[in-house]
Amino acid sequence: MLRRCAPGSPGPGPVVRALPPSASALRQRLRQCAERIPEAEAVLDLLEKCPEHQKKGGFPVIVFEGLDATGKTTVTQAVKDTLNGVLLQSPPACISQWRTVFDDEPAPIKRAFYAAGNYILASEIAKASTQAPVIIDRYWHSTAAYTIATETNGKVQDLPPAQDEVYQWPEDLLKPDLVLLLTVDPDERVRRLQHRGLEKTKEEAELETNSLFRQRVEESYRRMVNPACQEVDASPSKEEVLKTVLQLIKKHCAF
Repeated sequence: MLRRCAPGSPGPGPVVRALPPSASALRQRLRQCAERIPEAEAVLDLLEKCPEHQKKGGFPVIVFEGLDATGKTTVTQAVKDTLNGVLLQSPPACISQWRTVFDDEPAPIKRAFYAAGNYILASEIAKASTQAPVIIDRYWHSTAAYTIATETNGKVQDLPPAQDEVYQWPEDLLKPDLVLLLTVDPDERVRRLQHRGLEKTKEEAELETNSLFRQRVEESYRRMVNPACQEVDASPSKEEVLKTVLQLIKKHCAF
């Protein structure tokens, strides 16, 4: 994944440099900065404890993606309660306290941290899915979509072409059974953000002020394959959105 773009496509280099294509590549990236960043060493220690090529258990694994304030927290909690499932998130709790450290680092190191979080999370998913349905608030698609959108300047047309391998799932990362992309009208999303009043990351703040960046993120989500995102309009009431989500889960996942 993320090794090259098709001939003539725009700017593959920055995307390749920003996001490691595998667990071994991100380990190498983190080792390069571990002496300077103690938290990188801690992330590496957790990665080393994760078996390679995780396999999920017999219960479905369902990921919810989307921009901030599209309702992921509300929906994931409701689905967890309805299915008597386990709720996980990326970055996982064991490394999330270091987000502010890595958010201030150059893009390659920052993305290595978030990519590592997905592989650490995969270990948690593998274990939890032997016991119950697993509901996940963001996973690999978020890491990839924000990387592609950040490292590509301009409009949606300037993104790598739809069939490019940057949109492919990493071969060595545990796959979910279903990925649901929650979307809302841009004005409604901003209204929700203002009501929340939470501290934002740099990228989340840019989503509010830079419509082109927001469009690149959303289009990157839509171009993801293997697995692709199933888009869900999260504008209606919580009850209606939950009903739609549960119908999709019933259609795509076997219990």
